[in-house]
Amino acid sequence: MTGNLKLLINFVWKFLGTVRFENDHVAAILGFSDPQWGNILITRVYFIEGLGHNLFSVGQFCDSDLEVTFRRNACFVRNLEGVDLLLRNRTKNLYTINLHDMASASLICLMARASSTKSWLWHQHLSHLNFDTINDLAKHDLVSCLPKFKYHKEHLCPSCEQGKSKSASHPP
Repeated sequence: MTGNLKLLINFVWKFLGTVRFENDHVAAILGFSDPQWGNILITRVYFIEGLGHNLFSVGQFCDSDLEVTFRRNACFVRNLEGVDLLLRNRTKNLYTINLHDMASASLICLMARASSTKSWLWHQHLSHLNFDTINDLAKHDLVSCLPKFKYHKEHLCPSCEQGKSKSASHPP
């Protein structure tokens, strides 16, 4: 949730309900967007007029296949491999994340999955290399200009399928 409409690109105006604050004040959710800071993408950030801070729900992290763990004084956000993406301390009963510091450090990406087109394009550029190997190359930054995305395939590449087919043996 955010109170700053300038942060939201491709904003969709739509009444989505209301939120109630601790002081029983009720505010309307007037729409949503998917803001991006550098390589950081957060999906469905709601715009609430008059809200002074940007708020993210635990559900937004979980929807991105991330694990969120709360301890007494800290919050951890981890990916499926168990790598810590965020570690934030609690101050005044609130866990704060400074996205501008994260974007300038350029070390953290909350959600990065390559589009189908980009996945197949890199598969062809890398001589039809399998997707697990492409993901390893991207993860360890072993190929220059290969974006750090999660590459996936929906179907078998026709060229790879033909290369793996076995011909029937010829009679002697």
